[in-house]
Order: sequence, then structure tokens, then C-alpha cells
Amino acid sequence: MSDQVAAVLLAGGRGQRMGGGDKPLQLLAGRPLLDHAIARIAPQVTAMVLNANGDADRWAQYGLPVVADPLSDFPGPLAGTLAGLRWAQATHPDVRDVLSVPTDTPFLPHNLVARLVAGRGRQVFACAASGGWTHPVIGLWPVAMADALEAALRAGQRKIDAFTARYGVAEVDFAIDPFDPFFNINRPEDLIAAEALIADYAALGLPDRGTE
Repeated sequence: MSDQVAAVLLAGGRGQRMGGGDKPLQLLAGRPLLDHAIARIAPQVTAMVLNANGDADRWAQYGLPVVADPLSDFPGPLAGTLAGLRWAQATHPDVRDVLSVPTDTPFLPHNLVARLVAGRGRQVFACAASGGWTHPVIGLWPVAMADALEAALRAGQRKIDAFTARYGVAEVDFAIDPFDPFFNINRPEDLIAAEALIADYAALGLPDRGTE
């Protein structure tokens, strides 16, 4: 666990491709997707916050602080990340970085934080990559960049990679053996595919996926 890294779990979207509602509460292997994200990330960070809009009471069972997007009209994961950075500034002054992760990615690596911290080098940001694709939503953000991010958002910036490219971002590659640890669930058929992945992996008698 890193005592200088916190995490923001991004659940502020509308889940339209899943038919609307709270996508993080969709069940995978009998557990909500949010449970999978928490189980993967909690051992790696000193604290976590949930970014979600609307009535915060519906998340009360998780015992996590909940912060809404600081801008209206669902501006996307950049706004959720800013909410996490502001929360860290206000509540955890010793935290230097915030990990942003979506809550629809149930197979996140158990060494995600360590790999991103080590792979960042001299760059300001680090994000995950796999199979030739970058995953800008899964990234390491210096708390000190909160003001710059807020200014960019208020100026209309919505794309994560366009913002991080201004300052420098390291792409840290993760293996996809036997499947992509950043497989994300956007549609009902993705949920079915994730169930199949879990079943196939268990049938092989392999240990828990997620260590690189």
C-alpha cells in the first residue's frame, strides 16, 4: 500500500449504454461491479473516495465518502477526477497523488499503483496501457495539478488525454495474458463476456488475475 496515494472511484456517469441507472451496482459473479473495484484498489492506497452524482445515500452501505462532479451536466471523468483531487486536498494533506479508476473495470491489476508510480519517471502523469491501447481514465494524478485541471474544465476541456498531453504522461503497459486486466463493461453483452472470462479463468485452475 502507498501512504501517499489515494484513489477516486469514478461512478458519475449515467450508464446509458447499460440502459441507465447505477452501472456500478450491476452484478458480476454475484457481486456489484463496485465491490470488485474496491477489492482490487483498497489494498493499494491509503484512502478512497467515490465520485457519484445524485443522492449519496444510495452508496451508504460502502462506508466511503462520496463527492459529486464539481461541474453540472455530467462533463465526464475529468470532472470526477477533479472532485477526487479536491477531496484529497481537503481531507488528506499528506497524499501526493490520486489514482483515478472507473468502477466498470472489474479486473484491475493488484499492482496497478506500484506500476504507475514506478513507470511515471519524470513525467507529470501516468496512465495504464494494454494491447496497444491507452486507458487515460486509469491514471495517476498529482494533487498539485488540481487548479490547472479545474481551469481547463471550466474552459471546456473534456478529453483526459488532451489535458495530460500538455504536461507529459507516461504510458505504463500491462500484459493481456490471458485477458485484458482493463476489460470494461459498457453494455449488457460486456457483462456476459466478463462472466465467461471469470468462469474460463477459474476452470484453468489459475490464481486470481491481476498480478503482472
